[in-house]
Amino acid sequence: MNTLKRTLALVATLAMAATAFASCGPKDEEPASEPASTPDSSSSEATPDSSESEPAADPSAIDASVGVGGDTFTVAAWNTDDVPYLIAQWKGLDFDGIADKLVNDEVEGIDFICFNVGGGEASEQYDQLFNDGGDLDVYFCEADWALKYINDDSKTLALDKLGLTDANFPNIHSYTDAIGLDSNGVRKGVSWQAAAGGYGYNARLAEEYLGVKTPEEMQAKVADWDKFVATAKEVSEASNGGCAIADSLGGLWQAYACGRDTAWVVDNALQIDDFCKSYADTAKALWDCGGVTKNSQWASDGSWTAAGVSGNCMGYFASTWGFGGFFLDAAGGEGGAEYGNWNLVQGPTPYYWGGTWIVVNPATDNGEEAREFIISACSDEDAMAEYAKNKPEYVNNTVVMDSLISANTVFNPVISGNFKDGQNYFAVLADNAKSIDFNGLITPYDSTIKGAFQDSIRDEMLIGGKSYEDAVETFKNKVAEAITTIDVD
Repeated sequence: MNTLKRTLALVATLAMAATAFASCGPKDEEPASEPASTPDSSSSEATPDSSESEPAADPSAIDASVGVGGDTFTVAAWNTDDVPYLIAQWKGLDFDGIADKLVNDEVEGIDFICFNVGGGEASEQYDQLFNDGGDLDVYFCEADWALKYINDDSKTLALDKLGLTDANFPNIHSYTDAIGLDSNGVRKGVSWQAAAGGYGYNARLAEEYLGVKTPEEMQAKVADWDKFVATAKEVSEASNGGCAIADSLGGLWQAYACGRDTAWVVDNALQIDDFCKSYADTAKALWDCGGVTKNSQWASDGSWTAAGVSGNCMGYFASTWGFGGFFLDAAGGEGGAEYGNWNLVQGPTPYYWGGTWIVVNPATDNGEEAREFIISACSDEDAMAEYAKNKPEYVNNTVVMDSLISANTVFNPVISGNFKDGQNYFAVLADNAKSIDFNGLITPYDSTIKGAFQDSIRDEMLIGGKSYEDAVETFKNKVAEAITTIDVD
């Protein structure tokens, strides 16, 4: 905060204090000739003078404990996918070139710390940033590890300290709401996006191998995991083993993991239940029949998305943010070999994949800017609607998205053009987004545990040929090594 602002703040504080002391002083005595009257509930004299009453606290006001007036608004994230465009929306800047301008410190008053790592690696970067004590006002957290910071009062500010309450976010999706609350139910984070996912499939291949001609017919074929496996076998047989129904074990796990109805850790103990065995059986059935490719997500050789272009993979589990990225790549991009041949259905289960939460450093010296930024991204419905169309993004507001979807908004011509017959793909995702319920199921350990379980099933059971029991033992050992504070027996 600069010296002038500190001086003005001090003068204002002293003036308020003087006024408060004056109002609390003794009143002039009443004339002795005036007898004291007995209070009467019907008398206006029995009602305290409203002008002398303590004014009600303004819930929208920034708490006095929050720093304001800093010279530079500093935002941190692991890549340039979102921050630059949210800032552009907030400041009324052009989206074109905004990422480069921020990275090169060409936007006055704003410092963007970009780690240039994957989301899963960002936590270590933040820890280092906090240890170094560098300037930081707002930063972004990924779903799987957000609670590590949201449950730490030294790392995240309660948003009511910025005058932001539930009334500012009345139409957010319930699962995003749950992730933004700490263990005491205090809102520490909020997301501008709803990263609901679906099952996107190549309609041309679905008709060739399954005789399916509409998304409704396809949804019936993959409505639950048993039907998904049965359909995978049907595709494998019809294609002579040349086509898989699922893009990768990683994609499969993103969807399957959201069907869990027990938290991974309960009463500080790891929970290995029937859900775990069910996933292992499903994964093995798909692996053995060729229903899932052996490709890895984000494979550096491009094999993951190349399978879609070549016709060796019928479908991908994809989230809202993926349709302009890897899903489009799986078609070969605009004008590619399979571009325009795809449709989207809900798939076997409602799920989300990813999503990012905005949180505020308690040591911020830019509380006003932090509040404005969050309102623009997560509360102002007009701003959110513009962002949804311009980014494009499935924003975290049911009213905004329902309105845009019902108007058949074309969010991005290139992305929309990849869907057969102009399917309104966001309409499919809206149904899934509203069906996701993760209340009581989120723990700070989810990222580590989910990764360890998936790796153990793949490496020990599917690739290594060992038993499920062997895979579980490996899983437990991985968790015990990574998280020493919970019981894994």
